[in-house]
Amino acid sequence: MYEILIYLFENYFDRGGCPDSATLTHKLTIAGFGEDEINQALNWLSDLTKGDNDHYPATLAQSKSLRWFMPSEMEAIDKEGLGFILFLEQAGILNPLQRELLIDRVLKMNGNNSSLEKIKLVVLLDLWIQNQLTDPNVLETLFIASNPRYRH
Repeated sequence: MYEILIYLFENYFDRGGCPDSATLTHKLTIAGFGEDEINQALNWLSDLTKGDNDHYPATLAQSKSLRWFMPSEMEAIDKEGLGFILFLEQAGILNPLQRELLIDRVLKMNGNNSSLEKIKLVVLLDLWIQNQLTDPNVLETLFIASNPRYRH
C-alpha cells in the first residue's frame, strides 16, 4: 500500500488531484499493482479524504494534555517516528486531534517501511488533500527541519 500512495503522490501531486476510483484502479493495475493492494490503498485513501474523526471529541483539537503511547503503538511507531510526531505538534503543524488521526492512519498502513517514512507520507497526503501544500515553509518544516542533520 505504501508504494501505491507514493505512486499517487508522485504522479498526481502536480495535477491537483487523482482521477475517479475506476480510472485510478485501471491505471494502478497497468502500473503493476495487485488488486488487493489497490483496494486496500483506495479504502485507506477514502478514509483519509473523509476526515472521519467521529470517534474523537472535537474538543481534543484544543487539548493541552500529554499523550502516552500504548505498547502496541510504540511497537508500530519507532522512536524516530514518535519524535517526529512530537516535533510536528511543537511546530504547530498538528493539533492533538490531528495527531490522533495521524497515528490511526499510520497504524493502518502495512509494509516494512519505517514509521518516519509513513508519517511523512500521511502528513503530505493529508496536506495535499486539504490544499495546504502551497506554503514552501510547510515542506521545509516537514523534510529539512525534521532531519537531525539539518537542525542547528
